Amino acid sequence: MRTESLKFLEQYLNNASPTGYETAGQKMWLDYIRPYIDEYISDTYGTVVGVINPKAEYKVVIEAHADEISWYVNYITEEGYIYLRRNGGSDHQIAPSMRVNIHTKKGIVKGIFGWPAIHVRDREKEETPSMKNIFLDVGCSSKKEVEKLSIHVGSVATFEDEFLFLNNKYFVGRALDNRLGGFIIAEAARLIKEKRKKLDFGLYIVNSVQEEVGLRGAKMIAERISPDLAIVTDVTHDTGSPMYEKKIQGDISCGKGPVLIYGPSIQNNVLEMIINVAEKKKIPFQREAVSSSSGTDTDAFAYSNCGVASALISVPLKYMHTTVETVHKDDVENAIKLYFEVLTQLKKGRDFRDIK
Repeated sequence: MRTESLKFLEQYLNNASPTGYETAGQKMWLDYIRPYIDEYISDTYGTVVGVINPKAEYKVVIEAHADEISWYVNYITEEGYIYLRRNGGSDHQIAPSMRVNIHTKKGIVKGIFGWPAIHVRDREKEETPSMKNIFLDVGCSSKKEVEKLSIHVGSVATFEDEFLFLNNKYFVGRALDNRLGGFIIAEAARLIKEKRKKLDFGLYIVNSVQEEVGLRGAKMIAERISPDLAIVTDVTHDTGSPMYEKKIQGDISCGKGPVLIYGPSIQNNVLEMIINVAEKKKIPFQREAVSSSSGTDTDAFAYSNCGVASALISVPLKYMHTTVETVHKDDVENAIKLYFEVLTQLKKGRDFRDIK
């Protein structure tokens, strides 16, 4: 992977983009893709779209989501401790002893998740972390002191951990779910530009907001673009790490290639096209089956505008919704290559219906 791309990925992951407050990350992402697009659009809630060939009638979307899980300040005690609500699927069990950044109008305020020492806990009746007992400490001794820091109910907190390149093989950090997807589609656009590939359709590189609370950004932008085809990228669980049951959760491993998903929202002919390209170009891939929902923005596109032909390319990820989300760099590179090869073989007007 080229040095400039890796540097952008690190900066992009380290930047906070909590659900509903994605603006800073979206600006960073847009600045990166500007040289590779013809124009861009944005909507009221912050979804950003880079467009190649904006006048073309046939429209193809490649999409990821930009938001990360976080916390809302919900209650401040008279003693200055802060209790929270989730903003997305934040994991209460990993919170104790973690550091956070609380985002205020006056800038970042540092905080920590406190937890009673092991010495004073009743080990027979020991409480586990839950939304009822985890709390933030910002070094204040009263509610008034907390409020002087511009912290109030509704302030957003994000975990502090940053990017790590582990053993020269794995990318580790917060929000790989799914700013990694934003990176992948941006790199696909870069390759199309740098290799001077001419597309005969409009390509819409979409970085949606608010996926973690119900695919909301994708739902809005799908209606606005009204594409003919949508290919979404997200992450899926590496089931080779401990505490997974492969008979139930499938057999997926980091380093064995991007994952192609089977499920009701996946249009079979689009999936078959992607598989054919992967096999022809010798790009490794894995397969996964989902139930009634993919749980990703694919569902938002598939069921919009009377139905959009849609597919999902996922990257295997360890430790989802923690601060050490982990992916293999080879899977990232192969996902970028797969997008590039699929898009450059696609022709405008392709009809994916079975019955015509």
